[in-house]
Formats: sequence, C-alpha cells, structure tokens
Amino acid sequence: MAILPIRIMGDPVLHSPAAVVDEITDEVRTLVADMFETMDAAPGVGLAAPQVGVPLRIYVYTYQDDDGAPWRGVVINPVLWMTPPAPGSPDPDEESEGCLSFPGERFPLRRSDEVLVTGIDLDGAPVRIEVDGWRARIMQHEFDHLDGILYIDRLDDADWKTTQKIARKRGWGRPGQSWTPGVDDIDA
Repeated sequence: MAILPIRIMGDPVLHSPAAVVDEITDEVRTLVADMFETMDAAPGVGLAAPQVGVPLRIYVYTYQDDDGAPWRGVVINPVLWMTPPAPGSPDPDEESEGCLSFPGERFPLRRSDEVLVTGIDLDGAPVRIEVDGWRARIMQHEFDHLDGILYIDRLDDADWKTTQKIARKRGWGRPGQSWTPGVDDIDA
C-alpha cells in the first residue's frame, strides 16, 4: 500500500466526470487499498479516485459516530438518490464541510439530509447504503467528485469568491497541484 498525492482544485481530473469501472482488477484493488491509506493519513472521511488522479467512479469512506461505531467502505460505480435539501441558508456550525482537494478550509453548504447510494464493492457484490445526517453529507460530497464537482463549486457567491481568493493566494487553480499526507505541511 502507498500514500498517494491528493490533487488540488484546478487539476483537470477533478473537474471532469469519471469513467465507469468495467472490471474489478488487481489494479483496482490496489488503488482502493492505497485510497484507504491516503484517506486515513490525510486524515479525511472520504476520498474519491479522481482526487488521487485516477478518473474512475470509485470512492472510499470512513466515519465514527459518537458511540464509537465505525462505518467504513468502498463504493464502485455508485448511483445516488437523495431527498431535496431543506430550503434556507446552511448553519455554519452544523453544515460546514471541507475537502482534501481544497485543504485547510471549511465552508457552510446545505446538503440533503437523506440519501440512498447503490453500487458494488471490491468483490462485485451489490452495495446499498441508506443514511442520513453527516453520513449522507459524506456520500454526496464523494459522489460529486465523480461528476467533476468540488464542494466549493456549490457554495454561495460570497463564499465561492473567497475560495477563489484563497486559491490565487496559494497558487492553486491550475493543473499539477497536489499534496501528499505525511510529506507536505498542509492542514487538511
């Protein structure tokens, strides 16, 4: 297993739809193992294959509730259904999220509170995930990556402008920018 460099906003792989996985090969299994290791090292609660430069419809996730119960897995070729988000402005304390591809920042974003995700796992077995709350947010965030959407693309105008200023200041927003957990000094 290896910790992979995480692409930063502006890299073309992050802004293009990812391809369907046609076959689960040893290369796909290795990629998923590396994605788990990278996500854990970052640390993050999710990581999509495009974030590590691979334009495939795969993401991994992990989350631990207050009761300590772990929730961890991989979804290949996911399909997402969700209830419409509640109207109104997001609560900055309860609805802020960050992204390993825009490291070190968090912004409020309204998401659906309930989702259903289907797909397959590394054995080709069907996956069905019905979740709400923070877990639903993770599923939506990672699914967006597979469609070439970063969460900052969904922010209101004022926050989006702030992200663009941050990106210019840090030299982001162009191809080839990445950081490696445990190597680069970025507070994700």
